[in-house]
Amino acid sequence: MSPSRFRDALWQALVAAVVATTGGGAAAQALPQVSVGRIERLADFPSRHVDARHVDVWLPADYSPARRYQVLYMHDGQMLFDASTTWNKQAWDVHLTVDRLVRAGRMAPTLIVGVWNNGKFRHSEYYPEKFLPYLEPGLRAEFNAKALQGQPRADAYLRFLVEELKPAIDARFATLPGRESTFVMGSSMGALISIYALNEYPQVFGGAAGLSVHWVGTGQANAALPLAAFNYLRDRLLPPQGRRLYMDRGTTELDALYGPYQTFVDELVRDRGWGAGQVMSRVFEGTGHNERVWAARLEVPLGFLMEK
Repeated sequence: MSPSRFRDALWQALVAAVVATTGGGAAAQALPQVSVGRIERLADFPSRHVDARHVDVWLPADYSPARRYQVLYMHDGQMLFDASTTWNKQAWDVHLTVDRLVRAGRMAPTLIVGVWNNGKFRHSEYYPEKFLPYLEPGLRAEFNAKALQGQPRADAYLRFLVEELKPAIDARFATLPGRESTFVMGSSMGALISIYALNEYPQVFGGAAGLSVHWVGTGQANAALPLAAFNYLRDRLLPPQGRRLYMDRGTTELDALYGPYQTFVDELVRDRGWGAGQVMSRVFEGTGHNERVWAARLEVPLGFLMEK
């Protein structure tokens, strides 16, 4: 990709990130309504590392402090539970899938921690910061200035999750705090930061799921950003012992870009010793890039990461 096309792609990615993830107004602030269990909001949760944001915690209907619960941390928390409160009137309905799997005996009792994204800084917080040194300096400067709003924030965001939010969740709720009971999941850019979190904090997270992994890093196919991701994984991917990694993609809309990049990552991960019981990569033909399709296949990654 030429420098001019790369700059155009960065700008398109930035605009798409802002439009697609900022709901604004009273609807975006409303507490999600759920038909199963209940939501507790940690409103404007403060941080020394990143801007304050809401955190919505789903508790099952039979939640009891006398029990202990595994925990699923999810990004883009305003998109998880209630389509009436989201910008596109779609939601993951993740609580319904978790409830169904727990009642079927396939999952241990689970809490869901929905961490809201930060609007215009979503790209900056979700793009893995240690990918950046693998970019050519000129392109790195362009990407940092336009897509990352002048400052990469992914490492700060992960410090917020690990050093501030998780201790608060473990103190307030009846959790199982060990890594074997702590998981992280997201889609698109949220998929990238989930995979990055597992690799950067293996002592905290026992598994990660990335749905529609946005290896391209922008709104267009390109070589530079996926190559940076590949080189990070080549040099820094941890061995699989005690960990599980799930990745997937569709074949339409934005997901139509992902095929060759995901295939390369699959080979790279296998070359690093991750076997069938430790990594899963799936293709969902005819599906695109939205909460409705992620909700429809959510049972697959949850089953792989967290099934009894």
